Amino acid sequence: MKFKNLTYAFAITLLLFNCSGGDDDLSPNPDPDPDPTSVTYNGTIKNIINNNCNSCHGSPTSNSAPMSLTTYSQVKSAVETRGLISRINNTANPMPQSGLMSQTNRNLIQQWVDQGFLEN
Repeated sequence: MKFKNLTYAFAITLLLFNCSGGDDDLSPNPDPDPDPTSVTYNGTIKNIINNNCNSCHGSPTSNSAPMSLTTYSQVKSAVETRGLISRINNTANPMPQSGLMSQTNRNLIQQWVDQGFLEN
């Protein structure tokens, strides 16, 4: 009788250990759209720059513009090393010089920067 109880106890213990779940899910379940509010260069920023900046900051540049803003890397570099965010938000000396970039576009550029310069 004791052997029978011991066998049952062992079987139940074995069953509990084998059935205990863990985070061993080997099949990844990636989120196809991790952040629907993500702002990307190709999806949003490129159009803003083309419509507001490239009349002077095109390729080639004009009106004494110091750099081109026609590619992702050029725009990212301008934000990181040339103070592009400060210039587009500067009310005394704004870029574009006409000061016509909307606050919505300025906010989108800042969101793009805050989200880590997503390209696509």
